[in-house]
Amino acid sequence: MANNAYQKFYRQFTKKVLDKIVSPQVLGDTQTLENKLKEQDSKPAAICYVIQDDSTSNKVLIDNETEKRSLHSAFSPLKLKELQEDDSFLVLEASKHNASAYYPDKLIRLVEYLLRHSDEDVLFVPVTILWGRAPENQDSWYKALMADAWTKPTGIKQALNITLYGRENYIEFHQAISLRALINTALEVAPNFAPAHYVVTELNKSFNQYKEAILGPDISDRRNVINKLLTSEVIKEAVLTESIHKKISVQQAENLAKKYLDEIVSDFSYSTLRFAEIALTKLWTQLYDGIQVHNFEVVRELAKDYEIVYTPCHRSHIDYLLLSYVIYKRGLMVPHIAAGINLNMPVVGQLMRGAGAYFIRRSFSGNALYTAVFKEYVHSLLSRNTPLEYFVEGGRSRTGLLLPAKKGMLAMTIQSHLRGNSKPIAFIPTYFGYEKLLEGSSYIKELGGQKKQSESLFGLLKSMQKIEKVFGMVHVNFGEPVFLKEILDKNQVPSHVGLEEDLPNSVKLAVNEVADGILENINKAAVINPVNLLATILLNAPTYELAERDVLLRLEQFKNLLKHHKYDERMQITALSNHEIIQYAIKLKQVEFIEHDNERWLKVCNQQEALLKYFSNNILHTLILPALVAYILTAQTEPAIEKISLDELLNTALQLYPELQKTYFLKWKINEISTEIQHILAFYEAEKLIQVVEQSITIHQTDDTLRLLKTFAHLYTVNLTT
Repeated sequence: MANNAYQKFYRQFTKKVLDKIVSPQVLGDTQTLENKLKEQDSKPAAICYVIQDDSTSNKVLIDNETEKRSLHSAFSPLKLKELQEDDSFLVLEASKHNASAYYPDKLIRLVEYLLRHSDEDVLFVPVTILWGRAPENQDSWYKALMADAWTKPTGIKQALNITLYGRENYIEFHQAISLRALINTALEVAPNFAPAHYVVTELNKSFNQYKEAILGPDISDRRNVINKLLTSEVIKEAVLTESIHKKISVQQAENLAKKYLDEIVSDFSYSTLRFAEIALTKLWTQLYDGIQVHNFEVVRELAKDYEIVYTPCHRSHIDYLLLSYVIYKRGLMVPHIAAGINLNMPVVGQLMRGAGAYFIRRSFSGNALYTAVFKEYVHSLLSRNTPLEYFVEGGRSRTGLLLPAKKGMLAMTIQSHLRGNSKPIAFIPTYFGYEKLLEGSSYIKELGGQKKQSESLFGLLKSMQKIEKVFGMVHVNFGEPVFLKEILDKNQVPSHVGLEEDLPNSVKLAVNEVADGILENINKAAVINPVNLLATILLNAPTYELAERDVLLRLEQFKNLLKHHKYDERMQITALSNHEIIQYAIKLKQVEFIEHDNERWLKVCNQQEALLKYFSNNILHTLILPALVAYILTAQTEPAIEKISLDELLNTALQLYPELQKTYFLKWKINEISTEIQHILAFYEAEKLIQVVEQSITIHQTDDTLRLLKTFAHLYTVNLTT
């Protein structure tokens, strides 16, 4: 009794302290859980919150959050018809006071009770809580070094956590799990073990999956990773083969393999990660007006059950940093990134390794040992369920259009998966929408014919001098996932594929389909921002200038088209008004006002044409099909023909579409084009540009109508010639 009174007093004291200094961040959507638990009011089920380690401060924080959300209080008694526990917590860690050395006494009591009472149940709600890992600013380098990792904090460390991370800790309530369902499964799959054994094993496995999604796998140090890989059968065989073919000793071949691994392997460090988070927060604040993130919740839902492979477009060196930053700030583990060996520069390279980068040569065909070493390292990452990231385009796009896929990393990923030991894979296509590029000046020179500059520490530092300038907003839009299993099944790929150099045709087909799906889904996630929208309009005007009233009119017409014929539901369209769009681009020094015939005109600033063309190309795929239709329609006006049959238009479009689809990675299959063109014609008719009567299309022959149709058509014709 005295002990219970002391615990209650200590808990209340802890609550008062934490209420003043701690504001936990709850990630994810708790509404589904709240609704499910409320449904239990009419059902015989008790609620129990499950945590891995015993900690009064963690329990108090969880109880506070249950109160805020009107959930069953964590410190209230857990009541069944003939059993009552003091509170509604289950700590998986067996304490020294337990009768069992392996399982919590409370769990054993609950299991035995449910085995005797078939009409009752207990719903377990696992709760993850970490300190110093919340998606909020960490403004201290020391705090970054002390934040949570995989190891359980000591009492002193937990006291430091509370002191250092009052507003920087993370809580996530996971989906409720039926204890009865766990017991029933245990009796079926593990009849020789006590049900409590199965329950603890499954719950700990789930917690490790939750934690892995947030912190990444529990990896050992770099030296141990390299030594372990050197002892793998694959690399030992490759070393022996290298020794025979190159006529060198086995020791020499092994040293070469070790040299390759030293060149490739990351040096992941939680401290580096948190150091980078602080530095990047300061950088982004100075560099951008803000970072807008779209559709991330889909990734969060997949992270527990899937091996996540991020496959973004590649438009800037900032891409590497930006994606990792966005993922980390939203409570998931940053991916290990395949970085070109050219980025392994002094200082920068080591920092990148610490944040999870591993380095890859541009080409290693013909080098069998390097190939074997690199593939085995990728396989080790997948086997540990480490999230990965690489750019399927290979290098950065210099035009703003997506580049054709370079499929080497995709093929290695899929081949590794088919060797076994990894979760099902979900590829996450990701779109970056910039309004100004950090390396914009070098792009202009390269587009003007200057030789591409190789990366160097000096060049990087030179670029960083520009951070005082304004770079607008940046958007990160997570696209529709590409699920590998669906594509493997569709192509009837064998369940196991070995390490043979020449992949089976079914695997090659799957690689191609995954690559196409990724590029198509990146384009589905396009962001129509003020810059690329205005650039599209001005660059389609003579001498890149228009009267302000015409710009406002075109902005409205283009926005109406994009909303009426929306390329995809994931696509984002700027919410700024037409006047605000113009002022925004002027602020970024990309366009300017001029006086022309006593009227205010808008023109592209000097030397900005190439970059604005780049940004216009980012969204060209969303407009290219309407542009094709306008091109076919306006082509009929040259010989003064005012009508065209619907069949003739469709047949012409179907002939031209395959090349268009290949160039712009368009999402529509050939049998879907007729329906899409009907939607486009409906828009043109609503805008009074054409009239459709039965199977005949009449083009209104007014100057304004033809001018607008030719504006749309120009998007198609100008890109046919470039």
